[in-house]
This record gives sequence, structure tokens and C-alpha cells, in this order.
Amino acid sequence: MIKSVKTIAAVSAISSGLVLGAQAQAADLSVVGSWSSLELYKKFEQPFWNEALPAADASFNVQMTTFDQMGIPGGDVYRYLSDGMFDVGMTVADYTVQDAPELEALDFPLIAPDVETARKVAEAFTPIAESAMNKRFNSHVLAIVPYPSQVVFCNKPIENLADLAGKKVRASGRTTSEFINALGGESVGIAFNEVPAGLERGVIDCAVTGSLSGYSAGWYEMATHLLPVPVGGWDYVITAINNDKWNGLSEAEQQSLQSAIDTEFADKVWANAEVDTQQGIACLTGTAECTKGEAANMTLVEATDADFELTRKLLEETVIPAWVARVDDATEQAWNEQVGSLVGLTAK
Repeated sequence: MIKSVKTIAAVSAISSGLVLGAQAQAADLSVVGSWSSLELYKKFEQPFWNEALPAADASFNVQMTTFDQMGIPGGDVYRYLSDGMFDVGMTVADYTVQDAPELEALDFPLIAPDVETARKVAEAFTPIAESAMNKRFNSHVLAIVPYPSQVVFCNKPIENLADLAGKKVRASGRTTSEFINALGGESVGIAFNEVPAGLERGVIDCAVTGSLSGYSAGWYEMATHLLPVPVGGWDYVITAINNDKWNGLSEAEQQSLQSAIDTEFADKVWANAEVDTQQGIACLTGTAECTKGEAANMTLVEATDADFELTRKLLEETVIPAWVARVDDATEQAWNEQVGSLVGLTAK
């Protein structure tokens, strides 16, 4: 009960910080960003909302925090956004799939093996995301951006993707968990900061996260092998604005905000995703220069055509059909037309 009271107080604080009754202006924005400790927030979200947007359009007055600083779960961000507790919210789409199963299909394992394909997938999926966010959370999508590729760390030797069979794997997201299980592995749900201890004690054999995140967190101290393909997808973060707030902006303000987000935020995050992915691999394996510190010496496991053939088989036979059972026919059809045709897969 105490925790819930604190959470409500934190949400009320930001929602009232700018909105002072009749004094509130349409372009005043209360904004809740993603994880405060990660580079997406520190390098991109915070500089955009607090610096770049006001510089591009002085009519916008922003107050910003993050969901973890507020003490609310990442999966609750859009719920609060729907209620108008704040104006703009950002969180990982996978955190919200209990409320919006449509969003699972943004990030199926390995459908986007590189950042160029990942961006095409995100752009193709945007109409589906907009429909889901509008329906489920009374909100409008402003941007979809990635974390670096979510790769596989193991503390046991592996030579390919199929070697995850029989292993306990920490996975993030429901479709990743279903994929691991379809491989013959055992999906295990543990928190990011518990992974090193889990690897050491044998609670898990492998874990999925971004390459640079794993390096920064020291996972290489317990993990020996790195499979650098996006088994966990790209952990896309959706930036959305409450519909009532969006509709309260003038057309000029809407265009100004969207233009600034496209050029000063989204484009920069996408350009950085490949850099951080490759830098994480370099720092974990020592196969290229590491600019973040001393390189580790994990064994790099090169992906093969067989890995992608196996992935396609499991997606078609298990993972995508399981998702189809959780959504309506219109969503399935939209995914086939907009995303499936792009990556050569069919939901059925």
C-alpha cells in the first residue's frame, strides 16, 4: 500500500508540474522517458526534450523525468499516459504486451538481422503500432527507436543457434521466450542485474541483452561465448503522446514537434544503434578496437545460414502462430501486408 501511494504521488507530481489549471498552455509538455541509467535516455531522450526541442521551437516548455526515477514499472507507462497523468511517455514495447499483444509482432526474434532491416520493420509496423496505441492507450505514436541488437551471452560453449537447446536462457519479451522454448531451450525470467549471479550459480546458462549493455554490466566476467544475432530483437522503444494532448496542439505545433522528433531524435538514435551494437561486440570479444574500456576475450560465435533457416522454421511453425492466436484478424492481415511482405514471412 505504501509503495502504491508513493507511486501515485510521483505520478501526480509530474502531471501537475506544468499543468496549473487554466494557466496551462497547449505546448507545455510533461514527459516520462525510459531507463535513466541507459544511453538511450542519457544521450538522446534527455538532450532532445530538454535542449533540442525547445531550441527548435520555443513554444514548447518541457518538464522531464523517467519511469524508474518515478518508481513506476516500465509496463505501466502507457497506462498512466492513457489516463493523462503525463503528456508523453517512452518505454520498451515488449513491456506492454500484456495490455497490447499487437505490439509483440514489432520485434520477433531475428526477423531484422541488421539495423537497416530493423528500421524498415519499425517503419512498416508504425501503422499497426498507431492503431494499438490509440485503441489500448488513448495515445499517438511519435517515434519507434531501437536499443542495440539484443544478442546472446553463454557461459557454456556453443557453436550455433541450435546449441541453445537444452540450456536455460534468460529472455526478454514473450516472443523471445517462446522462441527459446521452440529451440528446445528453457526460457527463464530473471532481472537484468541478477544475470551475472545467475550465470555463476548455474540458474541460467545463457542470457539475452544488448551487446554494449552486457559489456557495461560486466557479463563477460561470467559468460564465455557470444552469439551476436538479435535473438531478442532490438527492444524497440515507442514514444507516444496522449491523444487529448496531441489534439490540443495546433497543426503547426504538431508538425513542429513531429519534425523535430524525426530529425533531432529518431534519426540520431537509429544512426547510433549499429555503432553501439558493433562497439559492444568489439569490447566483449577484442576482435576490434574497444573505445569504452579494456576489451574482454569472449569467444565470438559467427552466425550461419543454418541459424537463419532454423529461425524461419520456428517462427513460421510456432512463434508467429502463437501471436496470431492473441490478436484479431485485422491485425494479422495488417502485419502480413506491411511487415510480413517485407521480411518474407506470413502470419497464419
